[in-house]
Amino acid sequence: MSIQIVEVQNQNQRKAFVNFPFKLYKNNEFWVPPFKAGELELLLPEKNPAFDFCKAKFWLAYKNGKIVGRIGAIVNHLCIEKQGEKIGRITRMEFIDSHEVSEKLFAVAEEWLKSEGMIGVSGPLGFSNLDHAGLLIEGHEWLPSMASDYHFAYYQNHFERLAYVKEIDWLEFRISLPEETPEKASRVAELIKKRYDLQTVNFTTKKELEPYKEKIFKVFNDAFSDLFGSIKLPEKLIRFYISKYFPILNPRYVKIILSKEDKLVGFIIALPSLSKALQKAKGKLLPFGWWHLKKALKHPTEMDLMLTGVDHDCQKLGFVSILMNELLKTSNSDGLKFAETTGMLENNHVAIQLWKSFDHIQHKRKRCYRKMFSYKKQ
Repeated sequence: MSIQIVEVQNQNQRKAFVNFPFKLYKNNEFWVPPFKAGELELLLPEKNPAFDFCKAKFWLAYKNGKIVGRIGAIVNHLCIEKQGEKIGRITRMEFIDSHEVSEKLFAVAEEWLKSEGMIGVSGPLGFSNLDHAGLLIEGHEWLPSMASDYHFAYYQNHFERLAYVKEIDWLEFRISLPEETPEKASRVAELIKKRYDLQTVNFTTKKELEPYKEKIFKVFNDAFSDLFGSIKLPEKLIRFYISKYFPILNPRYVKIILSKEDKLVGFIIALPSLSKALQKAKGKLLPFGWWHLKKALKHPTEMDLMLTGVDHDCQKLGFVSILMNELLKTSNSDGLKFAETTGMLENNHVAIQLWKSFDHIQHKRKRCYRKMFSYKKQ
């Protein structure tokens, strides 16, 4: 029987869309599942504020009545306005190793993007900077952080067979943490703090962190909006992400820098690794998922470096070294041995050089592809 492509239009289909990767990766030891409820929420315009500036559709592929693939397509109007080019996005593609399946999935997504006036497609990319991004092409033997994605190695062949070409890569590093905070690093951090009259702030409770949540995102917008695929997050979307991610933070792993005017000029957010806890939770917070997360947050063995941002005017002043120095103090006191970075753009040489100053390996690579559409003359 041939492949049937069905547009996702109701809640049962949305649930099937979210559930499909759980079946596809069922026996894979490296896949880290998201929470199903959170993934469902992102597909709903009434729940996800990104639909205020995005238009999206999603599809399922069936063969013999069984789901064998899925794909989504997004028109992000804020990103199009920023880059001045009508390039759509593909997102959340998952499929069995069948060229027939991938061809039909990509074709339906591309045709819809063409109908929306797009001249090409880029991806995998999500709704915003804090959504799914990149196809894993190196590092399939490593467990991803909760902020990253895992894909089967055969996906790369399918992309390139369908005339998708590299646009840019993200690199990820695994850092071996020193047993003690290096004396030189501490000395340099203190010199920078003194030179610019800076204050570092550490937290022990979420209540202490509360007044700084929106300020952190203001710096995030300032630091990230010029990067590839990024946009300035609107206020409504910022509040959405605060409610989504701040409840799971361990405040001890959040560090900020204040200027002499008490302006927040830099932050780093790390998190005790939740990857193994998420595998045990199997996509559900109840009945026992919350317990696995709580245990991982309170008794960490390694950490994920989630986000680091510095005010645009201060990015070459060494503020990140101050933040890392503070974070190392916490990780040392907790006995952590390793840290995983999230993806950083391969042309972000300043960020890459920072991690290379540690004992490290560059173990993962994710790729964003691009394909320009060809139109038949009328």
